[in-house]
Amino acid sequence: MHPMKLALNQAKKAYAINEVPIGAVIVRDGVVVGRGYNRRETNQNVLEHAELMAIRQACRKLGSWRLLDCDLYVTLEPCPMCAGAIIQSRIKNVYFGAYDEKAGAAGSTVDLFVPDLFNHNVAVTGGVMQEECAGIIKDFFKNLRKNKEK
Repeated sequence: MHPMKLALNQAKKAYAINEVPIGAVIVRDGVVVGRGYNRRETNQNVLEHAELMAIRQACRKLGSWRLLDCDLYVTLEPCPMCAGAIIQSRIKNVYFGAYDEKAGAAGSTVDLFVPDLFNHNVAVTGGVMQEECAGIIKDFFKNLRKNKEK
């Protein structure tokens, strides 16, 4: 299965617990080594972003904070906090689905992945399965607004 579909499956887990549906997976050599989905509201912790959950799990599984030769697939463009963690963890490639015009740090609002800006360069590709990734987020907020009107 395409890794972005696996990330979408993680986003669906967030949706099921009434979290903004963002999911992430980390892959090395074709094997998923980390998974995560948003749990900020559930755990009342600003650090519980999908990317950070996947990075934490991958570090544990691989026994290192250096996630060399790993690729991250995430359904929404990383925010500045997650972009920093991605750079620090030495992830090789980031593939994201939907663009985040309000908080995206891979070109939408700011680009923290500009080559040679930091000590580690990350290759970034946006718009992977963009319609599906944007669709689940739009559906979530549409339902949230509808439920607030009741």
